[in-house]
Amino acid sequence: MTLDAFIRALADGSAAPLHLMLPDGAFVPAHFHVTEVGRVQKDFIDCGGTVRSSVACVLQVWVADDTGHRLDTTKLAAILRLAAPVLKATDLPVEVEYETGVVAQYPVAAAEVTPGGVLLHLGAKHTACLAPDRCGVGPAAPAGCATPGCC
Repeated sequence: MTLDAFIRALADGSAAPLHLMLPDGAFVPAHFHVTEVGRVQKDFIDCGGTVRSSVACVLQVWVADDTGHRLDTTKLAAILRLAAPVLKATDLPVEVEYETGVVAQYPVAAAEVTPGGVLLHLGAKHTACLAPDRCGVGPAAPAGCATPGCC
């Protein structure tokens, strides 16, 4: 989900509670905080030698022991307005960074307005070879790596 679609989803649930559902169906505790909103840019070279870049809006979520805390759509929308100069764009994909044993980032896959508030469905991220044609991986790949220095 892009930031502009995310902001529209927050507006659809005016002052509604937020709920974060992890890919396995578990929920982030309702008293979570958004402790950071950032524009994260990753510049890298893939295993086939192509230079790439990815940029995302990352919301860092943290759970403390203040169980009475609740972040609603209006408060998060206000935080995102404050972050606009840092984010610089609204076409960025939105990800949630959350720690459950390890710190992981989850793309926001969908937002759903429910009777209980706005439910944010978090997706899973996966690793993959970005240059399968250069590395010789895939359904017709030979055993081992086909390109020296690759994989």
